[in-house]
Amino acid sequence: MSSNIRYSAGAVMPAAAATARVEPASLPPSSRSYVDPRWQPGNFGKNVEAVDRLAGLAVAKGATVSQLALAWLLTRGEHIVPIPGTRSQERVEENSTAAELTLTDAGLKAIDEILPQGGCGARYAGGNVPTWI
Repeated sequence: MSSNIRYSAGAVMPAAAATARVEPASLPPSSRSYVDPRWQPGNFGKNVEAVDRLAGLAVAKGATVSQLALAWLLTRGEHIVPIPGTRSQERVEENSTAAELTLTDAGLKAIDEILPQGGCGARYAGGNVPTWI
């Protein structure tokens, strides 16, 4: 049986940027985000602004940004299976309700307009693109 799994995507931005508003200057040099292009000056502010705009869309639907992101992933095709990381049972329950969130064509277009490339800044630092099997 073939799984047809070709790619397992990581987070567009670490959750800390979307929720806790961690500032890049506060990151230790050992943090992956310390060298992440999306956390660098110029890109970081644009990504925070995008998350704020996504939050507006989410609130209008009675959802969180995480739920909106998961619902968006579920529209990408039956071959996409989001596997969100979490540290609490509360978040597991919250995330599971994303499957009930309906995104209209207008909503999908709005998300694509906010983040047409998935985020500001390169996905990987210094050409460190993983080799996929």
